[in-house]
Amino acid sequence: MSNWQTLIELFEDSVAKYPNNPMMWERHVGAYEPTNYQQSYEEVLKIAAGLMELGLQAGDRVILLSEGRNDWVFSELALFYCGAINVPLSVKLKEASELNFRFRHSGARFAIVSGGQLDKILPLKKDLATLEKIICLDQPELPEHDLITIDQIRKSGENFLKTQKNLLMERKSAVKGDTPANICYTSGTTADPKGIILTHRNYAANVEQGRGLFEIPEDYISLLILPWDHSFAHTAGIYILMSSGASMASVELGKTLIETTRNIAKNIKEIRPSFLLSVPALSANFKKNIEKKLEEKNLSGLLQKALKVAYRYQGDGFRKKRWQGNRLLKPIYALFDKILFTKIRNEAFGGRLKFFVGGGALLDIEYQKFFTALGVPIYQGYGLTEAAPIISANRPGSQKMGSSGEVVPNLEIKICDENHNELPKGQKGEIVIRGENVMQGYWNNPEATAKTIINGWLYTGDMGYLDPEGYLYVLGRYKSLLISDDGEKFSPEGIEEILVGRSRFINQIMLYNSQKPYTTALIVPEKGKLLEEIEKQGLSVKYDNGQRAVLQLLQDEIRKLKDDPEIQKEFPGKWFPVSFALLGDQFTEQNGFINSTMKMVRWRITEHYQTRIDYLYSPEGKDVFNHQNMTIASRLAD
Repeated sequence: MSNWQTLIELFEDSVAKYPNNPMMWERHVGAYEPTNYQQSYEEVLKIAAGLMELGLQAGDRVILLSEGRNDWVFSELALFYCGAINVPLSVKLKEASELNFRFRHSGARFAIVSGGQLDKILPLKKDLATLEKIICLDQPELPEHDLITIDQIRKSGENFLKTQKNLLMERKSAVKGDTPANICYTSGTTADPKGIILTHRNYAANVEQGRGLFEIPEDYISLLILPWDHSFAHTAGIYILMSSGASMASVELGKTLIETTRNIAKNIKEIRPSFLLSVPALSANFKKNIEKKLEEKNLSGLLQKALKVAYRYQGDGFRKKRWQGNRLLKPIYALFDKILFTKIRNEAFGGRLKFFVGGGALLDIEYQKFFTALGVPIYQGYGLTEAAPIISANRPGSQKMGSSGEVVPNLEIKICDENHNELPKGQKGEIVIRGENVMQGYWNNPEATAKTIINGWLYTGDMGYLDPEGYLYVLGRYKSLLISDDGEKFSPEGIEEILVGRSRFINQIMLYNSQKPYTTALIVPEKGKLLEEIEKQGLSVKYDNGQRAVLQLLQDEIRKLKDDPEIQKEFPGKWFPVSFALLGDQFTEQNGFINSTMKMVRWRITEHYQTRIDYLYSPEGKDVFNHQNMTIASRLAD
């Protein structure tokens, strides 16, 4: 295993070893075209030289705001060669105030922006004293004063390299392991997001740690579906692939973010990836699409029979390279694999997919069982941007469904109580880690740094425990904990995942309990499924009996899952909602209830619906058939 000090060393090592291997795949004029490692290196040098010619200095911060594409990686690497710090931002950021804060707080001198994101930045420029230059990755329709294109940067870079290449090489040589590579801003669930400083060695160490769990051969390819500024996609996608001489493909850009998202299914079939990175929201979409297509072909019954056999056959998968399932069922599973699962893999994922690596949030065990049955297991892991981000993962030959896997090599971990005392295995507490992948600190925020890193240990703010075999179970954020009236605390996220993942009628749900005698919930329903179900009963939401039927279906779903013996082993019944408020609108990024990493912004949802929540703790509101729920139910067909 290499011991790279910088991401520049990692990149150049792969250029030397795999010069002709495709590194990047980008779709142009109806087909994907490759750019190999040597060509990528040449592109990076040209952009780096052009940036130096423009006046970029070591230590300068540069905003990178773009959809995933070749020039995203080339631009970041070019910044590293200049000794500059990349500040990658999510394309999902829309509010001027959110963008303005990040520009001001980082003190960015330059911004590298795609054409699709340019309209967000141009109105801000007149009020940003530190921002000097905007570099556009596309040719803008209306050229702006002081707007420079990446092609102009490349051209000036070519000339710079002819006479002053030594200056770029000197700048590159000055980059060390402790040189900051990125400032990654937290997702902005509060008004004051923090900028996480990750050094070159933080990233390089985490690449080494990740490769200690997963073998990625040089012929592997992945379509990077997640936003490239996402810490999981950044390390587990871009740099782990790069370190192995493997290749990465970008999703074909549409005119809008929605159009780009719609290209994913088509692009997967074209690229035929070896593995994919996923988060729970994506996993849920893949599962729903597979089930929908089989339902359209009248194959739902066959799928259920096949899954029933598969679940018994696979058991708990491989653990410590020992099979945990029922080997006697292998011939029957092989038959279902031939007649159904293979066809699903070919149709949905191109036929070459070996596995997913899951991260980003908790993942219901039902999803892990489902995709393992299909022959493309989701190896769920756990990470934190402050840890660059990989902390643990399940992997081929070592998978314990329901867990977040084994801790990566060369990382210390402990579980601590509220007084920072280490707890024995099996006891729940805060996950605390120490290793070379732990961030340098928060940008211009020494107070937050001192609270988070204590004696070299990173206090993650996540609750979890280690089982006797060393597998990590992550239970959720401490800030999200439910607190009952007796002071007991519990994380709601696992229950929320189960209720959404296993109920046909619940689209989104947020549990609530703040020192109350019982738990309540805000529910965004699956309107189509509910209406379809009550129509089968000959009912309509225009009338009281139809409205009551809708609410009864939701209540029955919650009770059924609460009373499931397997679920009871993990989740005490007291934390399931006794009553709920039916909502008419979804939690979305547009209304601020979902952040750019697809997680609920709980404080904002709570604040918005506080009156509805308070009502649920009244005698009238506790009854799910209360007039407020009946009113919302009457509007489901609107």
